[in-house]
Amino acid sequence: MKWIFRTLPLAVIILLYAAFRPAPHAALSLYTYSYENVLGTSFDLKLQAHTEPQADAAEALALQEIDRLNALLSTYDPHSEFSRWQQSSGGYQQLSPELFDVLALFDSWKSKTGGALDPAAAAVIQVWKQAEANGITPDAKSLAAATQATSQRHWILNPASGAALHLTKTPLVLNSFVKSYIIQQVADKLMTIDGVEGVLVNIGGDMVAAGTMQETVSITDPLAIAENDPPAAVLALNKRAIATSGNYRRGFTINGQWYSHIVDPRTARPVSEVISATVVSPSAVTAGALATAFNILSPEETIKLAADHPEADYLVIRRNGTVQKSKGWDQLALTTPARPSIKSSPSQKAWNPQYELAVTLELKRFEGRSRRPFVAVWVENPKKETVRTIALWFNKPRWVPDLKEWFRKNSGRYQNGPKDMYSISSATRAPGSYTLKWDGMNDDSTLVKPDTYTVYIEVVREHGGYEILKQEVNCKGKPVQFNLPGSVEIEKASVEFRKIADK
Repeated sequence: MKWIFRTLPLAVIILLYAAFRPAPHAALSLYTYSYENVLGTSFDLKLQAHTEPQADAAEALALQEIDRLNALLSTYDPHSEFSRWQQSSGGYQQLSPELFDVLALFDSWKSKTGGALDPAAAAVIQVWKQAEANGITPDAKSLAAATQATSQRHWILNPASGAALHLTKTPLVLNSFVKSYIIQQVADKLMTIDGVEGVLVNIGGDMVAAGTMQETVSITDPLAIAENDPPAAVLALNKRAIATSGNYRRGFTINGQWYSHIVDPRTARPVSEVISATVVSPSAVTAGALATAFNILSPEETIKLAADHPEADYLVIRRNGTVQKSKGWDQLALTTPARPSIKSSPSQKAWNPQYELAVTLELKRFEGRSRRPFVAVWVENPKKETVRTIALWFNKPRWVPDLKEWFRKNSGRYQNGPKDMYSISSATRAPGSYTLKWDGMNDDSTLVKPDTYTVYIEVVREHGGYEILKQEVNCKGKPVQFNLPGSVEIEKASVEFRKIADK
């Protein structure tokens, strides 16, 4: 998950130099840092600090702590402590306190969830990955073998010595709540820095808000997952953690049939009934564990497990459209601003509201983590006038003029700083991949006329490269799609005029 500066509608957004520049007398200022490919996803850090050097020191410490914990807990790094321990056998191995803690937490959550959370789910995932590669749905024998493999006891812990005995050869994966464990550790460490009063640590949409940080969090609607789609809910987050797990970003496709990447270790089958679960809790681990478990458990099992954690609130969205939520959920939710009423000019034929223009963008991936570049996406009419800025993403206003084409055309039109900056909680995304939509409305919430419009995608990296793509699109009738190859900062992009599903 990530924070972005929304530009819907444009009238509420952006004057760039004044925005977020602290007044000279301000006791605290807001500092933001954004990265891609941190733990395989996006990373955003917000800090309320007295000085920029204090904030920069916190940023450096956050990255250092993430690297340290990843070197201990990563399933995907063959050199991590966990990976090396997983290859061990025949005796107790001394573990770092963090790895021992995580294994103990898995023992606890496996028991609490009746086996729904189990690191041996890796055996099930292997079966479905192989099935996808072969194009053949797993047979009953393969699923039974995977279930048998997961049902064993895989380690014994010795709390007195902090050592663990590895018992099986079953593959293990530390998912479910380890990302949440890491963000909690990072947030706790940052709050010890002198001059840092509030932090928001956000990795892939799971986040912790600590200290003075008051954060507005938008929860992605699993049925409409563009960055600028209306959210399923909007919450106020302070001194709590939030985690969202769902089946709408990743999965397996076998013979044209799509299956969720979330599997039930008890049956060795991908889950299907829940499409999104969000949990808010004072404990990041509890939020992450419950969010994953609620994707797997039945409604009755969910209620029973939630009763054991009255401090946690949750929202579960099921495939059939039903919503299951805790009694305290509505107390967290903010009133979502009403969507402006759609108007059309009586003097012109208006845009068909059954159609939309979708823009997908994949940023260049570099070795290791990298700072997220600044991005502007906007639409111009045949007169080369901006009718809508779909997105403007940045974290340091002083660099926004480097989005030179957008800035040259649009910076003088705005008189207000960003009023709509918030974080997004969603199922974990791939790093650098984003989708945006334009509904045919301009800044005044008026549907424009069907015409040929030009989409611009401009990307600039702080102390890095620059790239701009543009594509004319006939938005008068038939669906059409364009694929745009990138080069410097953009891997690829596409622009599609299409009919909106279910309309």
